[in-house]
Amino acid sequence: MSEPSPFGRGHTDDLMSFLAASPTPYHAVANAAERLEKAGFRQVVETDAWDGTSGGKYVLRGGAIVAWYVPEGADPHTPFRIVGAHTDSPNLRVKPRPDSGAQGWRQVAVEIYGGPLLNSWLDRDLGLAGRLSLRDGSTRLVNVDRPLLRVPQLAIHLDRSVNADGLKLDKQRHMQPVWGLGDDVRDGDLIAFLEEAAGIPSGEVTGWDLMVHSVEPPAYLGRDEELLAGPRMDNLLSVHAGTAALAAVAAAGAGPAGLSHIPVLAAFDHEENGSQSDTGADGPLLGSVLERSVFARGGSYEDRARAFAGTVCLSSDTGHAVHPNYAERHDPTHHPRIDGGPILKVNVNNRYATDGSGRAVFAAACEKAGVPFQSFVSNNAMPCGTTIGPITAARHGIRTVDIGVAILSMHSARELCGVRDPFLLANALVAFLES
Repeated sequence: MSEPSPFGRGHTDDLMSFLAASPTPYHAVANAAERLEKAGFRQVVETDAWDGTSGGKYVLRGGAIVAWYVPEGADPHTPFRIVGAHTDSPNLRVKPRPDSGAQGWRQVAVEIYGGPLLNSWLDRDLGLAGRLSLRDGSTRLVNVDRPLLRVPQLAIHLDRSVNADGLKLDKQRHMQPVWGLGDDVRDGDLIAFLEEAAGIPSGEVTGWDLMVHSVEPPAYLGRDEELLAGPRMDNLLSVHAGTAALAAVAAAGAGPAGLSHIPVLAAFDHEENGSQSDTGADGPLLGSVLERSVFARGGSYEDRARAFAGTVCLSSDTGHAVHPNYAERHDPTHHPRIDGGPILKVNVNNRYATDGSGRAVFAAACEKAGVPFQSFVSNNAMPCGTTIGPITAARHGIRTVDIGVAILSMHSARELCGVRDPFLLANALVAFLES
């Protein structure tokens, strides 16, 4: 992963392209799969029989991807080294009956997904993207990446107290975007529009998973362009870093040195609403893929148990950098800084899965990569968030360590990180997967 650039700008440029091309989890996993295909990986289908051959493989299921590289001569009990992440972000998602309107405005009915900062979606040019399910059982991705919708904020003249008392938004009444004018709201208009945009014959779409996104592209920010502003860094930043790291390790693993374990990328959907789905970290996807890999190489249940016992997972998700305007909200002795290196997340109540032995694993990877790292804990008076880390540890009995990159504006439609941290994270992940 090393680059001659002082901060790995090539990696950051590529991250910006990945963010812009991935407005939904479905697009994110398609883009990750395309990058892995270029690195020699091949897709395997869950309904087919799997073989035990070496090389890079991946499974796609909805908005999730699990990819792994089997070194030549790997034993059935060979342990795994896993980078875990998630593909979803808080946003506004289209309801089953999307066509609505009032007072001469045509609107799209949306539901709130996860825990977004609602105000960040106001007065912003929004596109629409997602997955369309067709009558023949196939699916098609669609992305209208132009100003199509807008959630207009109420003028201050009609809410004089907004700056004094704070903005109060009702999720049902105040967050429905407009997309045109007219009183003749007809069921089917939005889907007909998307069928035309995607080149699909009229009436062929029978199901949809659609969400809005900001069409403003990622951008370097600041006097010296030290910062990166963009959407969905939580958590496509980690998905991108994990994909790049796995591809790099697979290329190195094909050489004479080889690998003593199987590197894995597991990027799940639905982390923002609890991970309980067939594509979430609390579902069976990861365990099924790892077990089938063991059995495809002629392994037994005993081999599976041995492999899992030696497995380690880095759960990579964004975390909180110290905020200059709200420093009192952070722990007074732990102030992760932008571009200070990846963060190690710790919570003794197991909101994060890191313990002392996990810290040692991550410290060794960072030392090998020459990457600094920081520690994050929550202020004792503030509730602590959580990740896929504790879920992965509990569901699969896998030692798991929670890490990530420190950012500001988490869960905003547009988040902020340093330009060096994504590259530092990717290098740490390479060292971990190679160790």
